[in-house]
Amino acid sequence: MANLLEVDRLLEQLGNNIDSARLSLEEQEKLLGQLKVYGRDVKSATPIFAKKGIATVSHYGLQSEKQPVSREAMRCLANAMLLSEPSRQIFVDLGHAPRVAERLKDADIDDEFLLCRILFLLTYNRSLEFDRLVQQHGLADHIIARMADHRSRYSKRATPDPAASPMGAMAMAETSKLIFNMIYYDPDLVDHLKPTAEHVVSILVNYPILSPPLQSPVTYLLNALLNLISMEDEQDLLFPPGAPKSLIDHLLLLLNNAVREHPEPDLDLTAASLITILRKLYRFADKDMQLQIRTALLPSDSERDLPLGKADTLPARLLQLSVSPHLPILRDNISNFLFELSDNDPETFVQNIGYGYASGFLMSHGMPVPQSAAGNNGGAMQPGHSTETEPVNPITGQKLSAEQRGGADDGAEMTEEEKEREAERLFVLFERLRATGVVDVENPVKRARDEGRFEEIE
Repeated sequence: MANLLEVDRLLEQLGNNIDSARLSLEEQEKLLGQLKVYGRDVKSATPIFAKKGIATVSHYGLQSEKQPVSREAMRCLANAMLLSEPSRQIFVDLGHAPRVAERLKDADIDDEFLLCRILFLLTYNRSLEFDRLVQQHGLADHIIARMADHRSRYSKRATPDPAASPMGAMAMAETSKLIFNMIYYDPDLVDHLKPTAEHVVSILVNYPILSPPLQSPVTYLLNALLNLISMEDEQDLLFPPGAPKSLIDHLLLLLNNAVREHPEPDLDLTAASLITILRKLYRFADKDMQLQIRTALLPSDSERDLPLGKADTLPARLLQLSVSPHLPILRDNISNFLFELSDNDPETFVQNIGYGYASGFLMSHGMPVPQSAAGNNGGAMQPGHSTETEPVNPITGQKLSAEQRGGADDGAEMTEEEKEREAERLFVLFERLRATGVVDVENPVKRARDEGRFEEIE
C-alpha cells in the first residue's frame, strides 16, 4: 500500500510539472528514476499502467529533448508495456506511436535500444497499423539506417569486442527482434525492410563467435534474416561476389560449435533458425557450394569404421540430435535437411545415414523401405554401399569389413551415455511409428521410464 501511495505521489509531482515547469532537469530525472524502480514490480506499478500514468510518462519520454530525462521515462514506459498489456493499447490510443517511430531517425544506441523495445512490444497490439508507421513516419527507413550503423561497427576492418560495447549488442538485438516481429505479423512489410538483409548478413559474417555461439544478438540476427530472405532474387546477397562462401562458412562454424557447447534441450529453439537458413542456402547454392554443405553435414567414409553417430564429428552429432526426444522441433528439421542433402531420395538417404536413423523419418512421411535396406529374402537386410562403394551394414552404416575385424569399440560395454542415447533413439522411433498408425502399442521405452526401471536387462 505504501508503495502504491509513493507511486501516486511521484506521478502527481511529474504531472503538475508538465504545466508549471518548476522542477529542474536533475529533479525530473531523479523522480523518474524512483518511478522506474517501483515500476519493475507489478504490485506497485498499477498507477503507471493507468491512462494518466502512461500519459505522464510518455510526455517525458517522447517530448523532452533532454536525453537523461527522456531515457528514464522510456525505461518506465518499456517496463509498463512489458508488465501490462492494456498499457500498450492506452499508449496507442494516446497517439504516441508515430513519435516513437520518428525518434528512431537520429537515435544513438541507448535510445535505439529503448525505442525498438517499445515498438517491439507494440507489435503484439494488433490495433496499431505498422504499415502507417512505415509509410507516413519513415519507420522502415530508420530501421535500415540503424542496422547500417551496426554494420559499420562490425566491419571486417574493425570488429570490436562485443563485451566492450554491451549496449551496442543489446540495441542491435532489439532492432533485430523488431524486424522479425514486423514481418511475422505483417508479411507485406518485408519489401520495405528488405534492405536490412544486406546489413544483417555482413554483421553475421564479421561478428565474433561467442561461447556458446547461439545467444543474443546472434540468435535475433538469424531470426531476422530468416524472415527477410525469400531466396528468389538474393543470390548476390547470400552468396556475395568476391566471397560467395562467407555466409555458408560462418553458419557451418556456428552450427559445429553450437551442437558441442549448448545443452541439448536448448537447441530446439536456438538452432531452429540456423538450420532453416542453411536449408534455404543449400536449395539455391551452386553445385560447388552444395557439395561443401553435404561434405560438412553428411557422414564421411572414414566415420564408417564405427556405426554412424559414434564419431566425434558434426555429422555424428546431427544424427544423434535427429532422434533426440528432447528436440521435437529440431530433430524433424535436421532429418528433413539430411533428406534434402540426399537428393530427396529414400535410397540415397539410407545409404548416407543408415536405416537405423532414417527409418523413423521415412515411415512418418509414408515412404517405403528402400530395396537397398530390405530384401525379399524373409526380410533379411542386404548390404548397402558407402560413398566409396565399399559394402556397409545398411542399418548402422558401418563398413562390413570394420564389423568383421571388430571395429574400434567392438565388444566394449556400452557406457551409460550410449545406453541412454540408444534408448532415446528407440523412443523417437516408436513415437514416429505410432503417429503413422503403423503400430498401436505402448512405447516400451516410455513405459520403462514412467515406471522408473531404466536399467540394462541381463
